[in-house]
Amino acid sequence: MMKTDTVTSFFNRTPLRLPVVAAPMFLVSGPELVLEACKAGIVGAFPTPNARPIETLESWLLTITEGLRAHRQAHPDAIVGPWAANVVTHSSNARLSQDLALIEKHQPPIVITALGSPKPALEVVHGYGGIVLADVVNLRLAKKAADAGVDGLACVSAGAGGHTGWMSPFAFVRALREFVDGIVVIGGGIADGYSVAGATMAGADLVYMGTRFIPTQESMASPAYKQMLIDSTAEDLVISSGITGTPASWLKPSLRAAGLDPDDLPPTPPRNYDSNRSFTQRKWVDTWTAGQGVGAIKRISPVAAVVDELEREYGEATRQWRRFGQRAAETA
Repeated sequence: MMKTDTVTSFFNRTPLRLPVVAAPMFLVSGPELVLEACKAGIVGAFPTPNARPIETLESWLLTITEGLRAHRQAHPDAIVGPWAANVVTHSSNARLSQDLALIEKHQPPIVITALGSPKPALEVVHGYGGIVLADVVNLRLAKKAADAGVDGLACVSAGAGGHTGWMSPFAFVRALREFVDGIVVIGGGIADGYSVAGATMAGADLVYMGTRFIPTQESMASPAYKQMLIDSTAEDLVISSGITGTPASWLKPSLRAAGLDPDDLPPTPPRNYDSNRSFTQRKWVDTWTAGQGVGAIKRISPVAAVVDELEREYGEATRQWRRFGQRAAETA
């Protein structure tokens, strides 16, 4: 994996206002959300399968690169976060080679691989100086990705929305630090600045935050989806692999609205992540996900307002640390 000094160099070139990634969310994250996240000083990310057909992906990549270039020119002193493309490397994705060709052309600073080996992306991304993070849900996959030569890990833990993990974020990050000296991104039920602070104190470099950004004005989520998040708590979630073939955290009201019984979901189907398939008549289009931090959502807000609130909460948490640290020093 990328050594610590090289990781530090990367983030020195791309400073952040907060150590937060607006996580790439299926059918939710698009160019507008990515741009506003980066402009707010955090990492903006989107999954390439959201852009169908392949011509749409090229359009999105141009929108992001040109939009950030214009923003930097207009605001030369602003902190602008890097952007990330999330690529499905599962063998069922017949569009992978086309996605990677466009990534090589438009050069996102960060590429996140998911649902398969990161190896197909490594040569392409390292060739233009970008970094590769592998999305992993357990230690076995984390070790395999580290051995493959990724620059860091995006660790999906218990409490995450969408495709989820089972380990506590704190246990996961501490176990990873036994063998990882690259970037560790941790996600799972993290929905406010206090939790961001706790995760970084535990050893994470960055925090994945998805659910909190779904009910933003810039996300692609439908108004009904956004309202359902406002109306829901963690008790309205169920974990099942019966929708996509991989365990995911689903909103029970959306399952009922789609004619599914949350207590009796279908058996696990074969996994098929081919980005060439149309969105029409896919059962996962109208079934919606959320993480366990859903209870923190109270309103629909612009991305900039969400980041402002996260920064305030993060500041309060770090001030509390300093008080405890000073007290400990005085009694030592």
